[in-house]
Amino acid sequence: MKVNTQSVNFNADKKLIDFIQKRMDKLDMFYDKIIQSDVYLKVENTSGKENKIFEARVNVPGDSFVVKKQCKTFEEGTDMAVSSLERQLKKRKEKLRAYM
Repeated sequence: MKVNTQSVNFNADKKLIDFIQKRMDKLDMFYDKIIQSDVYLKVENTSGKENKIFEARVNVPGDSFVVKKQCKTFEEGTDMAVSSLERQLKKRKEKLRAYM
């Protein structure tokens, strides 16, 4: 799956982009009809430690899922967002199975 990654107001490291790609690729195991996914990485200018925002949008036929997580690191945000997307995709797949 192609993941479009955009970092706002900073340049993302190649290792971070590869990490995000690898984690998002695991979503294909749970739902095989994913069209595309967009990831936005943002850093808030606050004094708090949890200033990294990870936002992901996954498009599937007829729907799209959006997850936004705010954490200390982008890696932590990626893990939390992917597990949340995993649950949403499983739920959608179960709904589709019920109609068949």
